[in-house]
Amino acid sequence: MGQTVRRREDQRLVTGQGRYVDDLTPEGCLHLEFVRSQFAHGDIVELDLDEARALDGVVAVFTAADIADLGAAAINLLIPDVQPQPMRVLAAERVEAVGQPVAAIVATSRAIARDAAQLAGLDIDALPVAAGDERRELLTHDWRSGDAEAAFAAADHVVGITVEHSLLAPMALEPRAALADWREGRLTAWLSTQTPHRARDDLARMLALPLAQVRVIAPDVGGAFGGKASIYPEDVMVAFAARRLGAPVKWCATRSDDLLAATHGRGATTSGELAVAADGTVLGLRAKLAFQLGSWMPFSAVIPARNAGRILPGPYRVEGIDIGAKGYFANRAAVGIYRGAGRPEATMLMERLMDEAARVLSLDPLEFRQRNLIAADAFPYATPTGETLDSGNYQALVDMARHHAGYDALRARQAELRRDGKIFGIGVSLYIEPCGQGWESATASLCRDGTIIAATGSSAQGQGRETAFSQIVADLLQVAPEQVTVRHGDTKESPTGIGALASRSTAIGGGAMVRACEGLLEQVRRAGAELLQCREDEIVPGEAGVSVASDTGRMASWETLAGHLLGPETGDPKEAALCSSVVFHADGEAWASGCCIATVIIDEDTGTPTIEEVVWVDDAGVVLNPMLVRGQLVGGMAQGLGEALMERIVYDEDGQMLTGSLMDYAVPRAADIPPVRIEKIETPSPTNPLGAKGVGEAGCIGIPAAIVNAVGDALSPFGVRGLQMPLTSERIWRAMQDAAGRRSNVDQ
Repeated sequence: MGQTVRRREDQRLVTGQGRYVDDLTPEGCLHLEFVRSQFAHGDIVELDLDEARALDGVVAVFTAADIADLGAAAINLLIPDVQPQPMRVLAAERVEAVGQPVAAIVATSRAIARDAAQLAGLDIDALPVAAGDERRELLTHDWRSGDAEAAFAAADHVVGITVEHSLLAPMALEPRAALADWREGRLTAWLSTQTPHRARDDLARMLALPLAQVRVIAPDVGGAFGGKASIYPEDVMVAFAARRLGAPVKWCATRSDDLLAATHGRGATTSGELAVAADGTVLGLRAKLAFQLGSWMPFSAVIPARNAGRILPGPYRVEGIDIGAKGYFANRAAVGIYRGAGRPEATMLMERLMDEAARVLSLDPLEFRQRNLIAADAFPYATPTGETLDSGNYQALVDMARHHAGYDALRARQAELRRDGKIFGIGVSLYIEPCGQGWESATASLCRDGTIIAATGSSAQGQGRETAFSQIVADLLQVAPEQVTVRHGDTKESPTGIGALASRSTAIGGGAMVRACEGLLEQVRRAGAELLQCREDEIVPGEAGVSVASDTGRMASWETLAGHLLGPETGDPKEAALCSSVVFHADGEAWASGCCIATVIIDEDTGTPTIEEVVWVDDAGVVLNPMLVRGQLVGGMAQGLGEALMERIVYDEDGQMLTGSLMDYAVPRAADIPPVRIEKIETPSPTNPLGAKGVGEAGCIGIPAAIVNAVGDALSPFGVRGLQMPLTSERIWRAMQDAAGRRSNVDQ
């Protein structure tokens, strides 16, 4: 542990040997496609499926009437005041979003199913879409502490900002996909999911099946970013059709299907005010957080609003707070968790407020932040929203970032460039990141052939889970990582678990694996002592097997130890000789943190921003594999850059999507990624055995705020303030022209 170990998954994945859902086509497999609503809101007047049924090759056609007895998918109601908006697998009398499934068609080929869907006669009487004050409020929650009213009354300065977060698409490399088969009274579903056990529970509940009759397998998953955390109508429909028809049924989304009907992320409008004393002390914070929730609620629908509220005021000491979060219905695709899930919204609001306050106080933005940081000796720190920050050293983050960025020299360079007419800005952001709480499961087994099988309730979608967990097992059992097989993503082969989300898998899933290995090690020592006739505390494990510390000549291979326990060989080399299973409950929530400094130069003629460099210091606690951590940080940075500069889902006033393909929805390319210097500090978390914290979402949290603040700093001589994301070249250019026009009018 702690070493850079090459990803064991990559040889298979980069040589085309990965196995994704769309690679699986069992014999006799049928294909399913959907008839989808072309309106965002309306009553179904007619649904004529006769031509579709008559098409040669069509096996079955399903409507809402056929699935009326389905149960409901789970929604995680983590805050009390929520009006659940359940998922509807197929719309019955009314549609509430463009792309909502209305009918499902099963055929002998995908092409026939698509052709049949085109033959459906769907007549919808359009209704107005929910907008503005007409939107239904689906959730509300408040956080209050101290005396915010008194803080604002005593303030020498009050600054405010409003931030608009565009809706974003979780642009996974692999779109969603589902395959299901019903055999001998059992359902097996292969899903592109990051939560296979949750999907199994939902399918069992909705189809009224015992859990033992449902198996979910997540094979290789090509990215998720929160967009595959919950079950979808398409998943349920595929499973229902397979059971009804007694044959394997498959559906795979197109890129446009995912843009239209998969969950989106962000989409919040946040506003805040900061009360500041003349000496630069932050006295109070008021914030209003408004989240659109779409037309139905996935499992984690309330998480972004909850996270955004509870994370404020970030890494700063603020005694008086008044924070309110609300969530609203919208005639659009569902909005769920997306890499960061509320953390970026909180960080962006707080960091822009800090920049505004620094400007009013005529203080350097980094200096102003340092005056208000939570001290390193204050941990564990009770926040005004009721959270407990486990550990951290925010001043060390700032000091290291300042040093590696050459911050003072950057400010001097900025002054020089501005004298030469250049538009150059420096942006700072600090962030904190809650990294999941609760439990996870793990099993560690010694097999007859001397290998170790490590099974985890966590799952994988590209993070290097097999590599990381094999490192944990190899380190604790003193075996080679190649001796360890990591199993995950199959509800039959792995213990029940939560899955991979909320940056929790290494801290909590890895913590479970540590405990499982500790239990297996106890069993190994006991069995080794019996076989080698010594005390248990003399047994030393190693790559070759176990030996006696006081007599290195006495040893037994792992195969010998397993054979001693199992007796005569049965022919199954993976038969377990020893097995340790645990459910690990974390002692609390681990909180990662970091500091980013970004520099940007803007072309005066086009408004094009170029990020010159990002200097980034991250504290992910104890690092398990530095290479995996860097990969997660850079990948998150790419997505954070996308939100800041280019990504945006757009609907028109009738609820029609205008960005339904990659011709219209921009995502970062390799050439868009700036040079980045990544450094780290390690403040171990006391909440788990590894001392680890999360890292997968950090780039989406800290990077956008640093970039937006850098652009704001660059444009400050123009008097441009409050510019909203995405900061496209057009938006920046227009802001500069508007500012120039205002100055011209004043001069006249």
